[in-house]
Amino acid sequence: MARFIDELKRTHHDGALRASDIGNEAVLFGWVESRRDHGNLIFIDLRDREGITQIVFDPDTSKEAHALAEQMRPEWVVGIRGQVRSRGQQFSKKENQTVSAANPNLATGEIEVEVLEATVFNRAETPPFEIADKIDTREEIRLQYRYLDLRRPVLQRSLRMRHDINLATRNYLSEQGCLELETPFLVKYTPGGARNFLVPSRLSPGKFYALAESPQIFKQLFMVAGYERYFQIVRCFRDEDLRLDRQPEFTQIDVEMSFVNQDDVFTLIEGLIFAVWKAALGIDLKTLYPDGKFPRMKFEDSMRDYGNDKPDLRFGMKHVDLTQLVVQHGGGGIPFWKPIAEKFAAGTYRTDLPAEIVKCMKVPADAGLSRTDTDKLEALAKSMGAAGLARAKVAADGSWTQSPLAKTITPELRLAINEAAGAGDGDLLIFQFGKASMVHTVLANLRVHLGKKLGLIPEVGHGGQWNFLWVVEPPLFEYDEDSGRWAAAHHAFTRPHDDSVPLIESDPGKVLCYRYDIVLNGFEIGGGSIRLHDPEVQTKVFAALGIKDQDAQEKFGFLLTALRHGAPPHGGIALGMDRIAMLLAGSDSIRDVIAFPKTQKGTDAMSDAPNAVAPDQLAELHVRSIVPES
Repeated sequence: MARFIDELKRTHHDGALRASDIGNEAVLFGWVESRRDHGNLIFIDLRDREGITQIVFDPDTSKEAHALAEQMRPEWVVGIRGQVRSRGQQFSKKENQTVSAANPNLATGEIEVEVLEATVFNRAETPPFEIADKIDTREEIRLQYRYLDLRRPVLQRSLRMRHDINLATRNYLSEQGCLELETPFLVKYTPGGARNFLVPSRLSPGKFYALAESPQIFKQLFMVAGYERYFQIVRCFRDEDLRLDRQPEFTQIDVEMSFVNQDDVFTLIEGLIFAVWKAALGIDLKTLYPDGKFPRMKFEDSMRDYGNDKPDLRFGMKHVDLTQLVVQHGGGGIPFWKPIAEKFAAGTYRTDLPAEIVKCMKVPADAGLSRTDTDKLEALAKSMGAAGLARAKVAADGSWTQSPLAKTITPELRLAINEAAGAGDGDLLIFQFGKASMVHTVLANLRVHLGKKLGLIPEVGHGGQWNFLWVVEPPLFEYDEDSGRWAAAHHAFTRPHDDSVPLIESDPGKVLCYRYDIVLNGFEIGGGSIRLHDPEVQTKVFAALGIKDQDAQEKFGFLLTALRHGAPPHGGIALGMDRIAMLLAGSDSIRDVIAFPKTQKGTDAMSDAPNAVAPDQLAELHVRSIVPES
């Protein structure tokens, strides 16, 4: 082995050799992808992160190397020195003629390397699963042996793409005058947002750090400090329930700028997205967005038409809000709709109470949904908390069939609904009514479900479509039914629209703000806001949230003090690096684009974290562990 690496340095990666290298010597290192023994000749596909090269062991060339190749097995780590030659020609029994032996599926398919000498660096054990792109091994096993899983080309491509995203981000933002600055991971716990991970302090008994869920406060302090433009590709931590696009530790592309408005932030981020897509996939988004701008949609419109603030615009099937029609017709003969109509008609509707609405969605006749299909839709709606799923099939004359609503609804309301939904012969209308939050959630999810079922969007991946959208002008406050108080919809330092400031005290539910999300194909890939730097308006916002001066000082003291020492107007955004990489890779799980992810239970199947620690370690930290009874 000493001759290899010490004397014989690698000349090429395994995906680099071409026909132009024929006749030259090459030294290659890598893993045995496969081995084929043809009797006199032994062929091995040698793999590294750059690709595969076929190498040939011929006893007439080197008996020692050939004898070593007889022992080699998949995933052994080996090195070879050999001569590059053409794959040449071979006789094909199938075609009954001599054909080229080149492999058009490999970048190195025109050549092979005849081995002159070889060495084995490591005799690997048989892996628990095949190292290949398409395998049916359970994810738990792959995560347990993640270092083997990461050898699969599909994951190596994903992590290489992350590198490309990082590099493009650093280059672009640096060119735009942003400084890459670091912020602490161990911070003070501040209320609001997600649940924090806590870290006990040995030097301050009984006290805890929190792992930063974002650099939010610190990047604002950079603005106060006069750094003007900051960015960071930063690790963040949130102790929350997990899903396919969420992990307890994740990566953000974090940006903050001074002396900017919302449009300035959008321009910077649109340029960044263009640079990332070009670097990662070679796609020029200018062909889709010639002016370099993404469309914008008001939060109110997004909720009305799609039921959420992250609509997938690759297909239609908008929701239709029927609330005003129902009010105009006094419920239109539907017993469940009458109380909603009366609440509006009597003028008792209030923004600080759960809104009740009526919505429908049209499924076109050519969808061909059967009764079994619609029953499954109802079961899905119930799984999301709905009482059921009212529906009606529209006949040629505009009447409704296959619907209990048809028995009592007035002809006038029925025709008005048909017209509002654009429903005709054979179309299916599905309805939800009640609390706005539930109605929006159910119909939003049914829309995406139907989009996939009807082939309007792919089950997984982008399908070659990139539909970006800025969702803007959301409310600053949202009413918390559990506490009976107003809460910040994002955070308490978001700047309200100037014409909304008088409403903070009189009608908080109508206050709009400069908060924004960037959405791609139904996924929120980033969000941010223009910050509140005016102490007087900040005091009003705290008052609306029920936060007294003493409480504000205790929770946000050092930030509030900083903002009183010459804070410039500023704003920023955080982009979800993992989610962007997932969408670029065409995957449905961010675990596929994170090197060492956690399972859905938040555990590391490879290292068995989290694990119990010894009592003396806990004593040193002045912490006692209380294990709940099973």
